[in-house]
Amino acid sequence: MVVSESFKIVESAYGKAGVKILHVSQQGSVHTIRELEVETSLTLNNHKDYERGDNSDIIATDTQKNTVYILAKQYGISSPEEFGLILANHFISKYPWVVKAKVTLSAHPWQRVTDTAGRPHNHAFVSTPLSVRVASVLLIRGQMPVVSAGIRNLRVLKTTQSAFVNFVSDEYRSLPDFKDRLFSTIVTADWTYGKINQELDFDSAFSTAHASVLEVFAGPADKGIFSPSVQNSQFLTQKMILEKIPQVEQVSISMPNVHYFGFDLSKFPKIPGLEGKCSGDVYLPVDKPSGQITSTLARGMITSKL
Repeated sequence: MVVSESFKIVESAYGKAGVKILHVSQQGSVHTIRELEVETSLTLNNHKDYERGDNSDIIATDTQKNTVYILAKQYGISSPEEFGLILANHFISKYPWVVKAKVTLSAHPWQRVTDTAGRPHNHAFVSTPLSVRVASVLLIRGQMPVVSAGIRNLRVLKTTQSAFVNFVSDEYRSLPDFKDRLFSTIVTADWTYGKINQELDFDSAFSTAHASVLEVFAGPADKGIFSPSVQNSQFLTQKMILEKIPQVEQVSISMPNVHYFGFDLSKFPKIPGLEGKCSGDVYLPVDKPSGQITSTLARGMITSKL
């Protein structure tokens, strides 16, 4: 008896990545720009293209690319999230055999140039790569869209007001307690909107979340804020975002340790004064290996301040 084995495609998607676009809008003499990199991904209700080579239901990736530019011309780009919703809704509504559309977007950070009188320029901009803003829209036919936003490559450092003590001490430990240490990390944050209503301004929400990361990390300018661990700073940041943005359902953050170790100057005893303060302290940046700290805080754990 010959047993025939069957196979089934359990997941498939295709789309266009790296679609770069700059949109310029004008209100009188004031110009506004949005520069995005967009990726589209579509899932169909059949697999005949994979199984039989039948391409009749394929919306070509080049067509998806063209759609990005055409819809930007028709509707503009008010925010990455809004434009992602426009694209996802278009693919679901125009093509009945598309069952899932996912759009991911990243925004290039531009700010207006400020002239010598302190006025924001009408049409000149400067690239300010402090961090990268990202967004994602997932729309499944018959369901509500899932909109997420986030921050990438936000690198921060403070030279004091951070400690790490009283952790597990056993035969494998070599790290001493640090009652005052240099704290640096590269923040990756993602938050998901549980509801999208008229009160939700995506640009304002992003600015609030971004500012919350810096507020918890740095604190007041004159005295800072103490951090007993990366984990605690991470939790307090997530909590603040959820408290300040009631539409956000959950926040995920990754904060790897970016290490700076004090350089050992005791190897140079013939040079006087190196054991003192001299001009300051000298550190050696070490990127690997590094600690990886991640967590997700969801609504229901705290009471939102509406």
